Amino acid sequence: MGVLTREEILKEIHLGHIEIEPFEEDHVGPGSIDLRLGNEFRVFKKLRNACVVEDGISVEDLTELVEVKDSFTLMPGETVLGITLERIKLPTTICGWLEGRSRFARMGLVIHMTAGFVQPGVNNRQVLEIGNLAPFPLVLKPSVKICQIVLQRTEGEACYQGKYMRQNGL
Repeated sequence: MGVLTREEILKEIHLGHIEIEPFEEDHVGPGSIDLRLGNEFRVFKKLRNACVVEDGISVEDLTELVEVKDSFTLMPGETVLGITLERIKLPTTICGWLEGRSRFARMGLVIHMTAGFVQPGVNNRQVLEIGNLAPFPLVLKPSVKICQIVLQRTEGEACYQGKYMRQNGL
C-alpha cells in the first residue's frame, strides 16, 4: 500500500481508472492532487436544545444550505460543511486521504475534523468539515485550491456502497 506519485496518478487518470471532473493536470503535485472549494456550504443552525448524537441523526436538519457567488466568511470557532468543486471517481483498488494545505493550516483553517478518508470505489464530490481555529474571520472563496487528496493502493479490492456513494452536492 504505497502513496501514488505524480507519474502514477497521471497514468491511472490516462488509463481511465481514476476520474476527476473538472481535471487540471497542473493540480497534480509530487504525491497528491489539489482540490478546489465549491460554492455550497451547510451552515449550522443556532439550536437552543441539545443535539443527540446517534445513528439516525440528519445533518440536513441541523443546517441550512447556502450557495455563494464570491465568498463565505467563516467566523472564529465556527464550523461549516463545504464541498469540493471536483468530482472524484476511484477504482476499487485505490483509496485516498483528504489533507489540508499547509499555507492555510498556518492561518488556522481546518478542512476536515475527523472524516478525511476517501473510500475505494467512490464517485462523488468530497464534503469538507471546515473549521476556523484562528482568532479572526477567514474569507473562503470558491475555486481556491483548499485541500489535497493523497491516493494509495489498497491490498485487495473494495467498493464503498454507502449513503454518500454518488454525492454531488450538499
